[in-house]
Amino acid sequence: MRGVVQRVLSAKAVIDGETVGEIGQGLLVLVCAMPTDTEAAAGRFLDKLLKLRIFENDAGKLHHAVTDIDGTGTVGGLLLVSQFTLAADVTGGNRPSFTAAAPPDLARHLFDYVVMQAQQRHAVVATGRFAADTQVHLVNNGPITIPLDIA
Repeated sequence: MRGVVQRVLSAKAVIDGETVGEIGQGLLVLVCAMPTDTEAAAGRFLDKLLKLRIFENDAGKLHHAVTDIDGTGTVGGLLLVSQFTLAADVTGGNRPSFTAAAPPDLARHLFDYVVMQAQQRHAVVATGRFAADTQVHLVNNGPITIPLDIA
């Protein structure tokens, strides 16, 4: 699984003018499944995401995860958005190739699996819609943006 994790003050996914997923402070995560990914890889991806310590403690150090962003147990939100373009390859020219992305059926299954597992393990989970033309609005916090590749 491949992702881009952005620490945000707020984020929302909008499709055809309708907000389909929205969070306050937390993480916006663009998620891409690769052809060799499995549910086990998706589970490791979510494990890393929930434990990623990119929120400051009182001393200003990156010490807290989205599960406890203020150090007192107040959780932040997760906005998960499918994003096959993270598999783009531009080494052969100027037009990206997306052949490195998982086929749509596998990608949908793994994205849905990550969402389902996240909803079981985290209190605040929102999503976009798989394969939809989505406008993502965010207020990046920091900015802190982390690439995440889990095999």
